[in-house]
Amino acid sequence: MNSFVLMSLFVTVIAGKSPRLKFVVHESSRFHFSKPENYISMYHPEGTNKLYVGGQAMVYVLTFTDRGVHDEQIPVASDLTAIDTCKAKPASLELECDNFITVIQKVNDTFLVCGTNAGSPRCWMLVNDTVLTDVQGSGQIASASDISPNFPSQRSISLSSDPQFAGAAIIPSLQKFKEEIYFFFSEINKTARVDEEPYRARIGRICTVDEGGIKTLLADSWTTFMKARVMCGAGNTQQQYNNMKQAVVLTAQDKRGVLYGLFSNAWGRTVICAYSIEDIDQAFSTSKLKGYSSQFVGSRPGLCVRRNSTAGGHNDVKNLGVIRYHPEIEDVIRPVGVAPLDLPRDDQITHTVADIVLAVNDEHYSVLYLGTEQGKVLKVLHTSEGVFIISQYSLFHNEGPVLSMAIDSQKGHLYVGTAMEIQRLPLADCGRYGDTCRECILSRDPYCGWDKARRKCIAIPPGYNVTAIVQNLDHSNSSVCGEAAALKQRRTSPQEVLVQSNTTVFLPCPVRSFHATYRWEKDNCVKKYPCIFSGDFCVLGPVVDTPLKEGIFRCMATEDGFKVEVISFRLRNDGWLLAASLAFTVGPSLLLAGATLWLH
Repeated sequence: MNSFVLMSLFVTVIAGKSPRLKFVVHESSRFHFSKPENYISMYHPEGTNKLYVGGQAMVYVLTFTDRGVHDEQIPVASDLTAIDTCKAKPASLELECDNFITVIQKVNDTFLVCGTNAGSPRCWMLVNDTVLTDVQGSGQIASASDISPNFPSQRSISLSSDPQFAGAAIIPSLQKFKEEIYFFFSEINKTARVDEEPYRARIGRICTVDEGGIKTLLADSWTTFMKARVMCGAGNTQQQYNNMKQAVVLTAQDKRGVLYGLFSNAWGRTVICAYSIEDIDQAFSTSKLKGYSSQFVGSRPGLCVRRNSTAGGHNDVKNLGVIRYHPEIEDVIRPVGVAPLDLPRDDQITHTVADIVLAVNDEHYSVLYLGTEQGKVLKVLHTSEGVFIISQYSLFHNEGPVLSMAIDSQKGHLYVGTAMEIQRLPLADCGRYGDTCRECILSRDPYCGWDKARRKCIAIPPGYNVTAIVQNLDHSNSSVCGEAAALKQRRTSPQEVLVQSNTTVFLPCPVRSFHATYRWEKDNCVKKYPCIFSGDFCVLGPVVDTPLKEGIFRCMATEDGFKVEVISFRLRNDGWLLAASLAFTVGPSLLLAGATLWLH
């Protein structure tokens, strides 16, 4: 009897950290670059089917339809003088002496386009999606270097400063004058030792009503600017992630919301930390100021007050001096749950976007989309209980890091880009979850619910009668479906496998949910046999107490307390060749893994 198994390919699924479902998706709505675009930027006008993508000396205007993607390409070349100057620099790279588009932003009815311009940043206005007009020196932009970096390897920033900016957001308030702007960045710690992390993550805050100081003090500066240190790690341990790469803020109605930060450490590992905006706001309102121990005169420095108010406003000269020299608060901002979100560690996160969804129970839920180094996208539900990884999408023919993403909550689309492709996905991908109430509910997708009348897993449209929809997002519990009895009686028709007496047999069970427990049973016996995971299959092979001889073998998946039969085989002794019978019964896709699954 031949026996050959590549044990190194067998892996154990850890349900808590793995995506529940895995999909390979190749939608028709995809665009292929004619050459690799290793540095891309995106801008998506919400509510439209257009996506603006900045590449190497090019702006791509993509229009997505269900049938495909129409593209217009607008060249944006570097100045010849800038190219010559760049090439003359001894340390310059040939590749970087070009114009990489790093910023695309809508300004009134036109688009602002900024690029590296071979090390001499420059901006243009995009008019009618076709014409580029130079805005340098027009007074609309003080300096292109305020917006675009010199070279593509540097991060694009939106303000002129040494810090690396990770994002900005307006924090709404029921009282308009109390609205704030938060911006997120990492400062270089110039005093760090060789063995220390060189970055320090920060949150900066100003009031939207801030008009600057008085003539004699802070006339051209913010009078409400404050900043705080942000920690992302496990408590006070050395496992800290200090470089904030990206920040996303979600707010809903009058709720303060949540901040999601993508952080990296000195070794390049990435994690996501979540922060309560309410906690951040409380720290800015109550914490002591670093290096300042005296009493405040009048109102607290940095307080958001109405324009022309004298309470803590422009007339309080001493407090203006306090916030000028002591803008940092003592309190450190720490993540919800003290540690990073419990996400898979086998693939690095390269980009993130997020959405906030109103569910059937009238509560708001956060959904994160995480792009990875291997070109995959994780769809993650974040609740007060922690994270639940709804699904993993494998999207691209050419595996490569996700470089950029854009989300459109209004139209319900996610745009994902690598160096080779741009693809659009639906946010509400409900049809992939299955055709039963249980499968729909266990997906825990806030966009989806079970329509009791139509008996379908549907995307919940605005204004829909929610009493007709079943949904359960806080726990993996499908008892609301009331299908327990029917599920336990489900059986599949056994597939015939004709086996020669001297042949070793391995039976494959396709894994649907990676949060289920898989076991094999023989001839309806109570005894269960474990299987070994190989890729997307749970494989049963011969062991001492489980000889794979004649009989019926059933693969059972247990999830949420319910046991479902996935597949079954009836083994019979026969003179036929095993390979031929397998080709007939389980299909060619499994035969591709013949070296690891079928041994004869």
